[in-house]
Amino acid sequence: MEALTELIVNKSRCKGCGYCVANCPRKALSLGKQINEAGYTYVVCDHEKCICCGICYTVCPDYVFTIVEKAGEGNG
Repeated sequence: MEALTELIVNKSRCKGCGYCVANCPRKALSLGKQINEAGYTYVVCDHEKCICCGICYTVCPDYVFTIVEKAGEGNG
């Protein structure tokens, strides 16, 4: 059985560089329209498209992303 994972975006760390957006194979990431407390437009994730491949985690220079296992929802 596959582990269910989820991408967590730490919007306060994001500087809107776009490396993750440019490298996401599923086009699950985009720059949002809101601004974080540091004054940057930050990345948002479409969790329906995201496969938690980790490319965003790898290319991000600001440690914006965390991939975590989701708690089971009674599947087992």
